[in-house]
Amino acid sequence: MKVNECSGRALAFLGDAVWSLAVRKYLLEKGEGKGKELQKQSISYVSAKSQAHFYQVMHEQNFLSEEEEAIFHRGRNGNSGAVPKNTDVLTYRASTGFEAILGALELEGKQDRIRQLFEKAQEIMGD
Repeated sequence: MKVNECSGRALAFLGDAVWSLAVRKYLLEKGEGKGKELQKQSISYVSAKSQAHFYQVMHEQNFLSEEEEAIFHRGRNGNSGAVPKNTDVLTYRASTGFEAILGALELEGKQDRIRQLFEKAQEIMGD
């Protein structure tokens, strides 16, 4: 499957899983072992608010390529359906765009770049 054959929403669907897996692996490698604590810590990386913040900082620092920015816009502007009650529309759309970048990178087999984005997110979080 090619990135240009997928909708922004489909890329975000995949990107959500990619990001969640990266976060879970990181927390386990860090030695966090209790289920409730793992869930609490993972939210700091996977919430729509966090993902939108990661994108904003990466965007402001020109950390993303032109291609990644284009994918972001596809994901952000796609029909997102229902917005969760705990976030506003703009934040949710920005997080969807961020997830779309991750989904595209996964489809292209760019694991190193996914790792770079995750490391940048860690830097942003102060981890």
